[in-house]
Amino acid sequence: MDKLREAMKQAKLTKTSRRIGAFILDHETDACFMTSTELAQELDVSEASVIRFARALGFSGYMEFQKQLRRSHTEKLGRISSAVAVPYERLQASMATEGGDYIQEFLLNTQTNITSVVRNNPKAAFDGAIDILISARRKYIVASRANTGVASYCNLLLRHQLTDVIPTWESSVNVIDHLCDIGPEDCVILFSFPRYSEMDRQAVRMAEDAGAKILVITDRPSAPLAQFATALLTVDVDTNTFFNSYVGVQLVMEILCAGLSKRMGDANAEKLRLIDRYIGELGVY
Repeated sequence: MDKLREAMKQAKLTKTSRRIGAFILDHETDACFMTSTELAQELDVSEASVIRFARALGFSGYMEFQKQLRRSHTEKLGRISSAVAVPYERLQASMATEGGDYIQEFLLNTQTNITSVVRNNPKAAFDGAIDILISARRKYIVASRANTGVASYCNLLLRHQLTDVIPTWESSVNVIDHLCDIGPEDCVILFSFPRYSEMDRQAVRMAEDAGAKILVITDRPSAPLAQFATALLTVDVDTNTFFNSYVGVQLVMEILCAGLSKRMGDANAEKLRLIDRYIGELGVY
């Protein structure tokens, strides 16, 4: 914000522009994620005034200004990339940053991760993943350690829509045992985030050798297992603490399942009625 404050001093700003700038300085976290329309409505000014403000500071438009605003604020909060994967190293990095409002810091990091879902994955990417799920005979879900949290929820939602959905992380039978019968008509849904598991790599190799389709949900296109993907969805999991944030990952999974539900229409209505009948008798919801 110091750079913005200095830029405002140097620029020739109108009274309206100074009011816009003052709001951004005072509401830094909120302003990072407000569109030019939302900012204009908040301040009861025209959207053109917001755009002129950004241009007066030397930016081509409001979007370029907003990107710089987010970058500056994120750097100030000490955002730790998932590339720093070892928990104690991430903890040390987080302790090296200055103390602040940890709720607002984590909120901004989470908002950035959520934004990456839409930024990284066009509708065509989700549509391609849904095509794989619908066409596959058996759907094997592969995940390790912390990744199994969102994978378990994915398992629940997919089972309500599709047949032959198979989680592979039970302790008595490992993923290799599960995948020993995989074939070209099947698919693997892989959740892979730092630190990337060698067991997951072995599972993907088995799927590739069998000719199965592979849907990879990971943090970046250069991730170790992204190269094996038939369909790839990526999402940031960065935080300012020692663990990855899975909020964005859950959003990816829920969008995927929502798109699948739209595609299938009422094809699974009878299954949902059957499930509801029996859990209703038990009162287990």
